[in-house]
Amino acid sequence: MILFWLLLLGVLTYFIVQRSVANVTKTPVWLLWLVMMMPAFIWTAWVMFNQGDQRIPLLLLIVPFIVSSFLYLLLVQWGRTTQPSVKTAKPAATLPSTQDVMVNPVDARSLLPPINREDEANLQNCFPWSVYYLQNIEHKPQALICRGQLRTSPDEAYKTVRSNVETYFADRFLVVFQEGLNGKPFFALVPNPYARSQADLASSTQAPTSSTRSEGVSTRPGLALGLLLATLLTTILAGTLMANPELQEFPEDLSILRTGLPYALSLMLILGTHELGHYLVARRYRLRATLPYFIPVPPASIFPFGTFGAFIQMRSPVPNRKVLFDVGIAGPLAGFIVTIPILLWGLAHSTPTPLTDESGLLNFTSFQPTASLLITLLSKAALGSTLTLESALKLHPVAIAGCLGLVITALNLMPVGQLDGGHIVHAMFGQRRGATIGQIARLLVLGLSFVQQEFLLWAVLLFFMPVVDEPALNDVSELDDNRDFWGLVALAILVMIILPAPSAVIQFLF
Repeated sequence: MILFWLLLLGVLTYFIVQRSVANVTKTPVWLLWLVMMMPAFIWTAWVMFNQGDQRIPLLLLIVPFIVSSFLYLLLVQWGRTTQPSVKTAKPAATLPSTQDVMVNPVDARSLLPPINREDEANLQNCFPWSVYYLQNIEHKPQALICRGQLRTSPDEAYKTVRSNVETYFADRFLVVFQEGLNGKPFFALVPNPYARSQADLASSTQAPTSSTRSEGVSTRPGLALGLLLATLLTTILAGTLMANPELQEFPEDLSILRTGLPYALSLMLILGTHELGHYLVARRYRLRATLPYFIPVPPASIFPFGTFGAFIQMRSPVPNRKVLFDVGIAGPLAGFIVTIPILLWGLAHSTPTPLTDESGLLNFTSFQPTASLLITLLSKAALGSTLTLESALKLHPVAIAGCLGLVITALNLMPVGQLDGGHIVHAMFGQRRGATIGQIARLLVLGLSFVQQEFLLWAVLLFFMPVVDEPALNDVSELDDNRDFWGLVALAILVMIILPAPSAVIQFLF
């Protein structure tokens, strides 16, 4: 089982490095990945060498983590790509730091073309003094930073300025509205990667708008369907092996594969519902998004579950924090709603067994339900008096699918970076407060890993994940009370999944 989690961590870590820093440093991705994985390799070797008889010493937990973090940052800075210098409207000493301007919501790294005097005069006209009193324009390599005083509501200011920019410049720029380090909102104009060519503009009578630029994406339905069928097959095989542990090879009697259907259909339903939640809400807001892509993996002893999960790709800038919140929370909540009845049914058909030293949260043949507050409540509701304080559970394959559903929900709800939870806290509290919450969450998970070492790999993964989420186009307007409430519900679900049952709850239930 430890090798499975190491493999999963390795794959996720590689994608995180490739997505987060591959475009800002020349250091090879494989080298950064190796440095990030160094603590996990050391801890895995310790556990395997000692056969799980001893807990990892605190010094061995901390030192590799610190050394790995230092080397990772050093290598990123050593290979960091530099941007060509440009003339700015202010002296370099007074320019904001890179942390003050996050103007790359669509991952567009093209340089800003030169701005002539006519363009700058038109730009001045885009900011009515009664809406946003423009005081300064800074010329950056990738953006025009427009600073001034906000004179109306953020929503009204953004709509007015964006409309004026589209009037004067068509779809040449994307308009980003953010808060600086001083708390004052500023506008940034970045090159629009979705800008139509001159031929398209000449043949079209429709004025370009943000909505028309965001519609449509190559969803590649053939690829999505092929991956769906392949993942269904691998999860059926995985479920068959779970239901028939005596099988050592592929069965000659194909009818036995029917025993794998409950697990496969349960897990596919959970994964599919999660991703469809994101997809449908994204399409509701006319954002460019692909269909869900499932990741099939042939079941093996180190990875017995048949899939690495599923994902969709977003290829549009998010217009505002409300849309960011809705898209981010839709997946975890939809998947969680489907997971609960599946897990209850699976727990009701699981078998209580004596609790041993090997029982734990990742041992599905001797599962310890009290390791999670939510699973404790669900297990007691499903099994009643059959489940005692001295009982572990031999999980039914459907219960395994349900537990995996909770793991997926909890991991996605972590309020860090570009995870769903990171989007949620960013939308609720703003980009910078959301990043602070992400830092605190990473420290709490690291502390929790000292109590339950199953969370150690999570802690490592979260610490190497970028904590700052990319901004929405209008990143200043706040959420309404209804969305704030559902955001708190989502965070409460996360806490109930990852925290062990308190002693007071255990005494009450048992």
